[in-house]
Amino acid sequence: MYQYDTLDKEIVADRSREFREQVGRRLAGELSEDQFKPLRLMNGLYLQLHAYMLRIAVPYGSLNSRQMRKLAYIGRTYDRGYGHFTTRQNLQFHWIKLRDTPDILDHLAEVDMHAIQTSGNCIRNVTSDPYAGATVEELDDPRVWSEAIRQWSSLHPEFSFLPRKFKIAITAAPKDRTAAKVHDIGLMIRRGRDGQLGFEVVVGGGLGRTPYVGPTITEFLPANRLFSYLEAILRVYNRHGRRDNLYKARIKILVAALGAEEFARQVAEEWAKIGPEGDLPDTELARIRGAFAKTAFEPLPAVSDAFEAAKAADPALARFARNNLRPHKKPGYAIVEISLKTVGETPGDATSDQMDVVADLAERYGQDDIRVTHEQNLVLPHIRLDDMPEVFARLQAAGLASANVNLISDIIACPGLDYCALANARAIPVAQQIAQTFADQEKAEAIGELKIKISGCINACGHHHVGHIGILGVDKKGEEFYQLTLGGSGAEDASVGKMLGPALPYDKVAGAIDTLVEVYLRERQDGERFLDTYRRTGVEPFKEAVYADAH
Repeated sequence: MYQYDTLDKEIVADRSREFREQVGRRLAGELSEDQFKPLRLMNGLYLQLHAYMLRIAVPYGSLNSRQMRKLAYIGRTYDRGYGHFTTRQNLQFHWIKLRDTPDILDHLAEVDMHAIQTSGNCIRNVTSDPYAGATVEELDDPRVWSEAIRQWSSLHPEFSFLPRKFKIAITAAPKDRTAAKVHDIGLMIRRGRDGQLGFEVVVGGGLGRTPYVGPTITEFLPANRLFSYLEAILRVYNRHGRRDNLYKARIKILVAALGAEEFARQVAEEWAKIGPEGDLPDTELARIRGAFAKTAFEPLPAVSDAFEAAKAADPALARFARNNLRPHKKPGYAIVEISLKTVGETPGDATSDQMDVVADLAERYGQDDIRVTHEQNLVLPHIRLDDMPEVFARLQAAGLASANVNLISDIIACPGLDYCALANARAIPVAQQIAQTFADQEKAEAIGELKIKISGCINACGHHHVGHIGILGVDKKGEEFYQLTLGGSGAEDASVGKMLGPALPYDKVAGAIDTLVEVYLRERQDGERFLDTYRRTGVEPFKEAVYADAH
C-alpha cells in the first residue's frame, strides 16, 4: 500500500491538533453546537440518535495490519468493541464520546489514518476496486490514480465548499466492483487503439431521492490529462450547482437539467481554459506509483496439492473456496473475500477481536494487505493456496468463515433507525430476518448471485436503488413499511430498480423476499441470475405473486 511521507504525516497531525483545540472550546462552552457543527463534520464526527459517530477514512479501501489493529484498539477502548464498515469503504464507530475524539484522532495519526473529508461538501473518499493489484483483469493499478486524486483533492481550497458532497470511483477491470456509474464521477480505465492508457468518464450518477445512472461524457480521456479534466468538471459544478436547494444540489441534478451533451460542452470549454498546466506531471505520478510498497510473489504451481486435499476432506472449506475465493494474477495465489454477513449479525460489523484476527492473517499470510469492499466485506488480496487451510481455520474460529459472498444473505444494509437520526425505519433487523430465512447454504448456492440492498431512508446509504432486490424503509403514520424495487444493478450493467408495488409492513418483508425467490426459481432459464430472469420476464410474475400473498 501507499507509504505516507513527511508531508502526509504533518497534515494528519496538524488536523488532529487543530481539532483538539476546537473540542476543548466546545466542552468549555465557548462554542455553541451551531458553531461547532461544521468543525466536527470536517473531521468526520456526526451526532446521531444516541451518541456521536466517527467516520474514519480508509482511502480507496486499503489497510495494513498495523492500521487494522489500531481500529480494533479504538473499538475496544472508545466504543463498544466493534466497528461498522460502510459502502464508502470507510469505518464508522457509533458510540463515541466527544471528549475522546481528539485522542482517537491522535491514535489514528500514529498509523497514518485520519477522518479528513469523510463528511462535508467536499470530495469524499475515492472508491476503488478491492481486488486492485491482485486481479489479472485490470489494465493498471487503480490505487495509484486513487491516491493521486486523494492528494489533489485533500483540503483543496477551490473544492472544499462544493454545493454538495462529491464522490469519485475508479475501476480498471471489465467487472465493476465499485458501482462507478452511480457516483458523481466514475472513472473506468481503458486502453486506446494505440495502446495508450486513458479513462472513460461518467458524470452525474447517484442514488438518494432522485437516482441516476451517470452518462458517459467522454469515451476516452488520455490518462495524462485526467487532473485538468477533473478540475474542469468540478468548476462547472461549483459554478452552476444548486446551493439554494439541498435536494437539487448534487451534480446529478445539474447534468440531468443541462443534458449530458451540454454539460460535456461546458466541461470542454472550461478544460480548454485550464490547459495542460492543470495536469499532474509525469514525475509526480511516478513518485506516487513508486511509493506503493512492492509485493513479492513466490513462483508457485497453479494448483496446490495441499489445498485440494484439504477441500476434499472438508466440505465447509470447499464451499468457502467456491463462494469466497477469486482468481489471482499470480499462479498459486488467491484473492480471499471475508464476508461480514454472518447470519444473525449486523451486515458490515466486525468486532475488535475479529479485526485483530484479520490483521494477524494479513501480516502472516497476506503480504500485510487488507481491503474493504463497497459491499461491506473485507478482502485479503494475496493469499497462497498452500496457506488456505490454515487461513480458513483461523477465520472459522473467529466467526468470519461465512461462505456467502454474492449470495442472498450477503446483504448490504445501512445502520437505519437503530442508529441514524435521518432514518425512517430499521434496516438491520430486516437484513437479519432475510438472512435467517435463507440460512440453508445449499439452498443459497442453488439460488446463486442475488444482491439484496436495504436503506432505512431515501438517502440510500444502503444502495437499495441498485440492488437486484432493493428495500427502502418508509414511515407511514409512525409505522415502519418497506418499499421493494427489482432489477437494480451497481455493476458494469448498472441500472436503477423499478418499484414492485405498495409498501409492505415490517413483518411481511422476509416472506415477500421468499416469494420473489420462488418465482425466480420457477421462471429462470439456462443458469440465469435473478437479475437476468427479471430483465427477461419483467415485473409482472413477481408482482402478481407477492401481492397475491400479501392480501
